[in-house]
Amino acid sequence: MIVSIIALSITAFLSFNYAEQILKERTGEQLFGESSIRGDTIRLLLESRIEQNQIISTDPMIQILVNELNQTPDNEIKKKIEEKRRDFLTQIQAFQTLIGFSIGFEDVQIIGKNGDVLFSLGRIEKNNFINDPLFEKGIKSSFVEFEPFQNNKKLIVISPIFAKDSKLGDEAIGVVISRMRTAAIDNILLNRSGLGESGEIYIVNRDFLMLSESRFIENTIFQQKVDTLGVQKCFNEELNYEGLYPDYRGIPIYGSTYCASDLGFVLLAEIDEAETIQPILILQERIFETGLLITTGMAIIAFIISRSLSKPLIKLKNAANTIADGNFEVRTKIKTRDEIGELSHAFDLMAQKLQDSLIEIKEKEDVIKQQEDILLQFSDYSEKYCVCMVDMISSTKITSQLSDSQASEFYKIFLNSVALTVRNFGGIVVKNIGDALLFYFPVLNAEKELTIKKCLNCCLTLGESHKDIVKQLNKEGLPSVNFRTSATFGIVRIARTSTSSVNDIFG
Repeated sequence: MIVSIIALSITAFLSFNYAEQILKERTGEQLFGESSIRGDTIRLLLESRIEQNQIISTDPMIQILVNELNQTPDNEIKKKIEEKRRDFLTQIQAFQTLIGFSIGFEDVQIIGKNGDVLFSLGRIEKNNFINDPLFEKGIKSSFVEFEPFQNNKKLIVISPIFAKDSKLGDEAIGVVISRMRTAAIDNILLNRSGLGESGEIYIVNRDFLMLSESRFIENTIFQQKVDTLGVQKCFNEELNYEGLYPDYRGIPIYGSTYCASDLGFVLLAEIDEAETIQPILILQERIFETGLLITTGMAIIAFIISRSLSKPLIKLKNAANTIADGNFEVRTKIKTRDEIGELSHAFDLMAQKLQDSLIEIKEKEDVIKQQEDILLQFSDYSEKYCVCMVDMISSTKITSQLSDSQASEFYKIFLNSVALTVRNFGGIVVKNIGDALLFYFPVLNAEKELTIKKCLNCCLTLGESHKDIVKQLNKEGLPSVNFRTSATFGIVRIARTSTSSVNDIFG
């Protein structure tokens, strides 16, 4: 009898502590996964909004119109703005047709470098932005901001406008301020999958104000102050935080944060501490009830009951260990009609939810990866370029006699040597094409002869560098190679990729 009581007490104590540890770890991992995935998704969405807004700011016609209006005298500016409104509207409508409607685009204002409103899709409530914080910051770089709107919020995306022929370091000639709906962000935050009964996910700005709806309090957007540990860690130390702390209601919660201070927000995924320990308390209570019943029975009944309890508990423990090792497919499937059966059912349900959450996280990762695909954007204009190509002669025959590592070194020495010479003359390397290198020299009308001369000198220098290249190859025990250089001058079309600063060319 005493042995049974001691054994039961030890089992209850160990089970309680082990279950508490496992549940807290799983809760932390679950919240970390939710905050990371949703935070990355919102970051990607905001960055894509900036890129989409830059389609307007880099539109050649917009650049020309803004530059022209900036140079208009003050006494003629209003008349000139009215004359150019249709031109602005044509470009904005083209943007809306291409992408604007799909991203909740509502309004856009184009501001000149002196703060004058050159164009507004909606009603103009402010004629000059020279002292406006959005203008002062936006003239320097692109960023996003949220503003209150009828118990809700709007997303503001600001991007500087540079002159069409501007160079690195030139000052902006204007600013694009776009306003968009936040339905996509709200859908990410309001999805309660994986958050239990008391969990919620919300975002807070650098002023410690809530930017999304609360599950527990109405009208919290730009009204509810959230000065909690997770928010302080983000905006004061630029760190993520995971652990126990009181939330904005003063209720103890377990939370995980995603700090995006560079974008002006922190995302918090939280669940009440009471919910995380509730299964542990139920387990503790039922184990003590079972122990009380066992102590009032006979020794043999206590022995039988202890055996009947130990087997499913061991099965539960093994299942917990299996889950701890990363296998979420394990199920206990204990069908007994007692507390252990209920615990097993709760455990299996927890394992199923963890498995579903993992699948959902992987699906969201796939979506994010798909959204990171490179987008090739063709410009609406052509330019005159000097386009050149250097390619090896009989490289296939030469490399067929080399090992993989020798072939790689062979191509590396040749292509790097050619690319270095091209850059020394101000040329731009576009890409490697097998055993060839494609590069070009942009031709400006004012420097046409100089650019063509640089192109020809570069090609001649490449021919003179043949001996040096052969010497480098022979030094590495590689065969010599001959190559030919070709050049042409004409009109090409320009294409840009979202992940490269080098323009591709077609034509």
